[in-house]
Amino acid sequence: MAGVSSQSLATALKDLETRLPGATLSLAEELFGVLDMLDSNAGLRRALTDPSREGRDKAALVSTLVAGKVSEQTATVVGELVSMRWAAARDLGDALETLGATAAIAVAENRGNGAASLESLENDLFDFIRTVDSSHELQRALSERQATDDARVALALKLVPNAGPEAQLLVRQAVQAPRGIKPTHLVKRFVELVAKRHDRWIANVSVTRPLTDEQYERLQQGLNSLFGRELRTDVTVEPSLIGGVRVQVGDEVVDSTVIARLSELRRKLAV
Repeated sequence: MAGVSSQSLATALKDLETRLPGATLSLAEELFGVLDMLDSNAGLRRALTDPSREGRDKAALVSTLVAGKVSEQTATVVGELVSMRWAAARDLGDALETLGATAAIAVAENRGNGAASLESLENDLFDFIRTVDSSHELQRALSERQATDDARVALALKLVPNAGPEAQLLVRQAVQAPRGIKPTHLVKRFVELVAKRHDRWIANVSVTRPLTDEQYERLQQGLNSLFGRELRTDVTVEPSLIGGVRVQVGDEVVDSTVIARLSELRRKLAV
């Protein structure tokens, strides 16, 4: 996914983030349900990604289709998503799949210790991948078109009997709606989303000289307060930065180094 679709997905994920603190697994389940509806109706996909149609018209169309079938929250998320611009019909489905998986992952994250919960989810998904990849018979059984969705899902869940509810949902989604790829390949994509969210719990800090224990403690407390969660802080000494400190947590970067300030000055002078 690239170009306008990539930008739309980034906006949709940012909007979804505001709804995740109090989200339940039903949000992910309903988003996957809407995805199934889109994947089964090519005409609807074309209508919702038609660049000549106004975004509000597309949102109104999907609102009519999902009314009474999903929660108001899910309807709002989907309405906002389809009102954006998409380069291809497939991109809209891929985005909806990403939103559904992200919602499930966030629910796991919010249950107990965020970082530890994400690691547990990641381990559950890896267990499924390793088990299936080690057996050609399982690979064939999970891709058998003659078998019903229920039969394939039941088999898949037997492979991870101790998995949490979020992992079970993601495995179920990958088996019953792999969308043209192998179920394990889709689960691997979900693992990548888990890893990306786990990065939000790690602060990569670059400084010009080693920190004392007291400085490290103040830094740790300040970062926890700034980001609102208990981060793991990894510090790297980089004398080339000249001065200041650079912090990266997930996609967020806080840079107060001399190098960064000089770069900003050069950018302004070039305007």
